[in-house]
Amino acid sequence: MAGHQNHAWQNCYWTSPDGLRLHYRDYPGDETLAPILCFPGLTRNARDFEALAARLAGHQPGGRRLLAIDLRGRGKSDHAKEAASYVPATYVADIQALLAEREIGSFVAIGTSLGGIVAMLLAAAGAPVRGLLLNDVGPELDPVGIARIRGYVGRASVFPTWMHAARAVAETNGDAHPGWRIEQWLAMAKRLYRLNSAGRIVLDYDLKIGEAFRVPGQETGADMWGAFATLRTVPVLIARGARSDVLAAATAARMVAALDDAELVTVAGVGHSPLLTEPELEAPIERWLARISG
Repeated sequence: MAGHQNHAWQNCYWTSPDGLRLHYRDYPGDETLAPILCFPGLTRNARDFEALAARLAGHQPGGRRLLAIDLRGRGKSDHAKEAASYVPATYVADIQALLAEREIGSFVAIGTSLGGIVAMLLAAAGAPVRGLLLNDVGPELDPVGIARIRGYVGRASVFPTWMHAARAVAETNGDAHPGWRIEQWLAMAKRLYRLNSAGRIVLDYDLKIGEAFRVPGQETGADMWGAFATLRTVPVLIARGARSDVLAAATAARMVAALDDAELVTVAGVGHSPLLTEPELEAPIERWLARISG
């Protein structure tokens, strides 16, 4: 099955407004439907969506085309020339360039953490978002989680083996996935790290991302509740980890109340953030996609 997945998608690239070569994985699907665009978290990349894409994209009849994005400075995308460009407004401009270059009209968005902020800001900027899945993120972020993320983002870590990397990832993220086995931590390590030319295992993102994120106020847009309000009539699914320190339960409840067509699913025993492949999310994701026209 793994080999089949690898042949089912293509590495594709587009150019940012400031000339960077940016990458996405293109999983083919029904071209008559609006494609799904997946936006990963702050230090994450397109590989986070591989299992979800296998379920949602062209592996099944009627599956939508799915584009899993590497934001600038992550995965196979170029690193930015200036650390100050690692902010949501720039990511939005990058995605707007992708939509224009690939002539993508309306689309469905899935955003994890930072990716959800980018999706909300795209909608506020007038992008034709037909549906949105917000994964453990909202217009208001819990300062406890932001402080925790600031504590590790941009800190270099190098390992001699994948098992060393897996144990380090488990140490950092153990509170979010308390029931995980070492095989699951190993899989996460391989999504977060890469093998460099010297044969060492290093983080697969530009460490300068941490410089911008540690500037207070840079983690979101200026008026996130206003941006969120533009989604009032759009089908929205909110996935929240029950142990999340980024999306508070009260914020998630306020989000649902503010929209006409929203569902909240809380994933038990998970922190920031769910993988979106948890069994309790399978039916809600299917319901959400079924509510999206075109």
